[in-house]
Amino acid sequence: MYEVCVIGAGPCGLAVSAALQQRNIEHVVLEKSCIASTIYRFPTQMIFNSSPNLLEIGGIPFYTNATKPTRQEALTYYRTVVDRLNLPVRQYETVTQVSRDESTGYFHISSKTASGLERELLAKRVVVATGYFDNPNLLGVEGEDLPHVHHYYSDPHLFYGQRVVVVGGTNSAAEAVIELYRVGANVRLVHRGEGLSPKIKPWVLPEINSLINKNLIEYDFQSRVVRITPTSVHVHTPSGAKEFEVDHVLALTGFHPNVSFLQQMGVHVDSETGVPEHDERTYETNVPGLFVAGVVVSGYDANRIFIETGRFHGEAIVQSIVEAVTI
Repeated sequence: MYEVCVIGAGPCGLAVSAALQQRNIEHVVLEKSCIASTIYRFPTQMIFNSSPNLLEIGGIPFYTNATKPTRQEALTYYRTVVDRLNLPVRQYETVTQVSRDESTGYFHISSKTASGLERELLAKRVVVATGYFDNPNLLGVEGEDLPHVHHYYSDPHLFYGQRVVVVGGTNSAAEAVIELYRVGANVRLVHRGEGLSPKIKPWVLPEINSLINKNLIEYDFQSRVVRITPTSVHVHTPSGAKEFEVDHVLALTGFHPNVSFLQQMGVHVDSETGVPEHDERTYETNVPGLFVAGVVVSGYDANRIFIETGRFHGEAIVQSIVEAVTI
């Protein structure tokens, strides 16, 4: 029996846990992977666009060697937060079902560990901070499930000397193209837009534009992948159909929240935006005692909420819980 169960141990879920811990509210955090798993799956050489103070949670200072933190520094920081605040995080424990007993108001939560052990617990309140990185936006084309098609990009070394098609036009695609070119991959960029996203990091945009303007990489704008085979990619372009021989395809087309998980718990989700129904002050959903935190609040527009803003959801949620208990 817990006062609160937090689902998800990313930065925003940890921020909720930190706020609960500092108020001495008994709770547990269930995470199906490692803490900050989204950051762990970022490219190994990634540098954040934010300054470290904008990523801080729980009042723990974030010190870095440069003005912008690296992926590794962020992972070290969030481990430090868990250790220093003694947050009750249970890693590698996947929540399989959440249901609310209308007669008591308690939530019944079923989970399974990585070893297959099934567990049950009760909580008066639940906070869903599951993020979106587990659910890539699929291309929806034949061959997307082939083993050489990847929706996550980690390190350019894997693609040295390889023919790689990168699909996408946002920051992740741009950084991947730059790093792949540097290590000697043969890169082609395919993007459905007329040009690259203006939201690309300011220090990344000039370099990717230079590669394009100097024809150092192949590229096709206003184009889309229509089929993938074990050896080639078929692309529809303004000048007609094209086929390119490839060794790997990086479909870096973004991610979306698991809205079906929320809907299974009774949360109303807007069909167009993917935004769960919630109080904008307390983040409580239409299900009493069930809250949302972090990027899952923004629905399909993952660019609306970041760590910088989502980290404050925890304080608002915990304050509303304290007020409800006091009343």
